[in-house]
Amino acid sequence: MFVENQPIHLPLLTKNKVTLFVKREDRIHPHISGNKYRKLKYNLIKAREGGFDTLLTFGGAYSNHIAATAYAGKVHGFSTIGIVRGEELGQKWKLNPTIKLAKEHGMQFKFVSRNVYRNKDSILFHSQLENEFGPHYLLPEGGTNALAIKGCEEILTTDDHDFDVLCCSVGTGGTLAGISNAALPHQQILGFPALKGDFLQEDIRKFVRKENWVLQTEYHFGGYAKVSKILVDFVNDFYRQTQIPLDPIYTGKMIFGLLDMVRNNGFEPKTRILAVHTGGLQGIDGINQVLKQKNLPLINVYD
Repeated sequence: MFVENQPIHLPLLTKNKVTLFVKREDRIHPHISGNKYRKLKYNLIKAREGGFDTLLTFGGAYSNHIAATAYAGKVHGFSTIGIVRGEELGQKWKLNPTIKLAKEHGMQFKFVSRNVYRNKDSILFHSQLENEFGPHYLLPEGGTNALAIKGCEEILTTDDHDFDVLCCSVGTGGTLAGISNAALPHQQILGFPALKGDFLQEDIRKFVRKENWVLQTEYHFGGYAKVSKILVDFVNDFYRQTQIPLDPIYTGKMIFGLLDMVRNNGFEPKTRILAVHTGGLQGIDGINQVLKQKNLPLINVYD
């Protein structure tokens, strides 16, 4: 599999003498793109080896993981079940592009309240799910587990050895952990969380083997799935200049934060940076629905 490292040519980068490339992991697959492809790869093998014919997982309204799992299940012959945060979605799932897409790919849903969802990792809840749905291969929210980290360690290749800084967006932290484990000694990893709070630090430490990473926590734009006009304008402008589509939940925040750091002299001249595009473009339609309701500009990153 070949994934292109696309050079970015912007006046800001030239002025600050910083080199930036974007690793186009979003082009891996139209439905299982970016880090979701990496995270599912070894889990699907494990599920098959274990004799499971059903995958069960968790996610929110615009979850890339839910969408990718549904399609992967369809292609590889698994039934799929999604436990989705938000009871209200049960009555209006047809209006949600992500849930509708997953449904079209065969996923069965259970919509639960936010209070119930908070206990999604409890033994009791898992037991209830097994009683309701029968034996299944359990994929955690966001797909992050040891096998997912193994898949994400394959993001980096020999073509990436010359970069000084490696960047990625952060949801559950699995992609950052994989990149951290695979990085060379001279490389620093910057993670840009899409959520508020410092709780990710401990989650990531469960999977990393090195101390070569830092979280840049000031670019979450209010938290998961929170989008402002500033971010929408940035995503649209970046596409006009580079022809690279960004999603507003993850990669848009990462590139915004990265260029803001460049603007504020956060990198030494001649620093070579690689930003990993983790996909997530399917979420744009859902976010545009929210933006339209708020009379805000829409994300337009397709010709």
